[in-house]
Amino acid sequence: MTADPPGGSANAGAAPKPRGTGLRRRITTASPALKFVLLIGVMSFFADFTYEGSRSIIGPYLGALGAGALAISVISGLGEFLGYGLRLFSGRGADRTGRYWPITISGYVVQMAAVPLLALAGSWQVAALLIIAERVGKATRNPPRDAMLSHAAEEMGYGWGFGVHEALDQFGAMFGPLLVALVLAVSQHDYKLAFAALAVPAIITLSLVLLARRFFPRPQGLSAGPGEVTMSGLPRVFWVYLAGAALAAAGFADFPLIAFHFQQSHTVSAPIVPVFYAVAMAVSGIGSLLFGRLFDRAGIAVLIPLTFSAAAYAPLVFLGGMWAAVVGVALWGLGMGVQESIIPAAVAPMVSPDRRASAYGLFTGVYGTAWVLGSIVIGFLFDVSLGAVTAFAVAAQLAAIPFIVLVRRRTAQR
Repeated sequence: MTADPPGGSANAGAAPKPRGTGLRRRITTASPALKFVLLIGVMSFFADFTYEGSRSIIGPYLGALGAGALAISVISGLGEFLGYGLRLFSGRGADRTGRYWPITISGYVVQMAAVPLLALAGSWQVAALLIIAERVGKATRNPPRDAMLSHAAEEMGYGWGFGVHEALDQFGAMFGPLLVALVLAVSQHDYKLAFAALAVPAIITLSLVLLARRFFPRPQGLSAGPGEVTMSGLPRVFWVYLAGAALAAAGFADFPLIAFHFQQSHTVSAPIVPVFYAVAMAVSGIGSLLFGRLFDRAGIAVLIPLTFSAAAYAPLVFLGGMWAAVVGVALWGLGMGVQESIIPAAVAPMVSPDRRASAYGLFTGVYGTAWVLGSIVIGFLFDVSLGAVTAFAVAAQLAAIPFIVLVRRRTAQR
């Protein structure tokens, strides 16, 4: 045995550990479920970077191509209708065939291709078709992706799992509009160049989808326990929750119409509109993390104060000045983000694992139908008065609260 060097131990001359070893170890030792949630979250970061970047300027872009307020509202509403309504079919198809990844991948391909192609649109009609195609792509991939994500989220808590994913998703939705705003500022409002620049995150998204498929071919195995298989129908509490969510959806004006209002009223200058959208997405991402964690502790009750707060977006956005609009857009983003994270988190424990894709498809299909109907109403009221738009939006949002209270009571009795 050799003696230690004078004045030190045998480890004294060891090389210092490189920085980052702790983080690397945490990633290496993380559970497969957490790795899957993070990988899907990063993938969603770049996906939202792409399509939310485009959505931040769709309203002004359509206006520049000659579309009016009603046309913009109907295009946005129809896009959301298909973007949610078609999820019913992709969800059922995924559950029946078990082909979750192929359906998910096909949806991402359609969506990521449609955004850069907007740079080539020569009329608002062609742009409208691409906008709708982007929504159809999202409709195709969301239910099977959320069903796969729910298996991993079960281990860490549905609220936290979906909240982490939605936060990464929404932060991508923040940076996308910021890039678009920068391109518009540098290029003197060249919308086509802004859409073309979004081809880069679109390619990254598709690469990550294929990577996730390669390393996690069967995410159903990430569930904390064996999945219960049942042929029974969806529980009554699911339908009550669906009714409340539909009312809330009807009261949300789509951002392209909000951006069009900013342009028409000169409340916000054109290059700053994407920044406002980025603010909404940042608030949405932070809210998803905070309230996703809170959902795991307090349950569906967290939606009650959040719905009250979100309802205040309409008077601030449509009736206020620039600073009121900032607050209003932030509340709009909070409401949208919480809905996007808590909806799948709340639905997952309501239904058996073998029916989740179908449940997500049905739920979001009805949600989208309510959204398109509300968008059409808001589009008509926009030409009547902004006060009427505000009254309708607030009333629809607040009408959802009794249903949320009823869901809370029924889930508490279990």
